[in-house]
Amino acid sequence: MKHDFYGEITRESIWNRKSWLDVMVRDYIECALWSSTDESGGIPMDQNYDLDDIAQETLDQAIQDCITFADEFHDCILSLHQQCKYDQGRAGHDLWLTRNGHGAGFWDRGLGESGDKMTAKAESMGGLYFYVGDNGLIYSE
Repeated sequence: MKHDFYGEITRESIWNRKSWLDVMVRDYIECALWSSTDESGGIPMDQNYDLDDIAQETLDQAIQDCITFADEFHDCILSLHQQCKYDQGRAGHDLWLTRNGHGAGFWDRGLGESGDKMTAKAESMGGLYFYVGDNGLIYSE
């Protein structure tokens, strides 16, 4: 997927954390896998799945969601990094947690008004559910 500001974003670039956005997307997906369970007794997905198991359409949606968020908060995240070492990886992690109503997220990091604004944006994006398709790949709904 191509985005002018962030350059080419591919599964390989995400694995290798080549760009600012690659880091955000990878941490977003890692958090999604860590906080999601499969249907085999509630085992966290990250014990059996990784980025290579994400269906392309799910990966494309994750990239687009991170782009949408970063387009609005890129400068804010850079400023927070200078102030308190909060970075795009943590933002990706918190985007997943906050949009899905987990017990931690932007609002829980001591980020002040910036955290409140990022929380409102993440919540407005709605929750997602990761599940394993019949082909063994991870999808979201």
